[in-house]
Amino acid sequence: MTSFYELSAKNIRGEDVVMNTFAGKVVLVVNTASECGFTPQYQGLQDLYAKYKDDGLVILGFPCNQFGGQEPGKNEEIAQSCQINYGVEFPMFEKVDVNGANSHPVFQYLKRAQPGLFGDKIKWNFTKFLIGRDGQPLKRFAPTKRPESIEGEIVKALRA
Repeated sequence: MTSFYELSAKNIRGEDVVMNTFAGKVVLVVNTASECGFTPQYQGLQDLYAKYKDDGLVILGFPCNQFGGQEPGKNEEIAQSCQINYGVEFPMFEKVDVNGANSHPVFQYLKRAQPGLFGDKIKWNFTKFLIGRDGQPLKRFAPTKRPESIEGEIVKALRA
């Protein structure tokens, strides 16, 4: 199986980012959407990022339009909305598919490493994957798990 650090993705500005950029950090990967009932989780994610980024936490947001068409905007619009509405400072990536034949390799890897109730499928926006400093996926969190409710798991990973 490919290592998380061998994967890459294009950031919201279209620039290639190799995941080994985040080696040694605790990473929380989240599939996001701007028009979802869970969209206010952006604020909780930003709060966690602000609180723990100096301790080694990085959050990676991957917009996805596969669930109810809740991320219809273009990358520029998504970036602007995240910044204006939630003050998002953590890295955001280009819109991706997380399920199906065109599923992004980052999500193919994470779904294999941390299958959920639906096996290799993601149920909805704001599914979260926690990755340890060594690049190993540690835990998967359902969309209904608010960011503040997983703070303890993040702290534990940061201390490991």
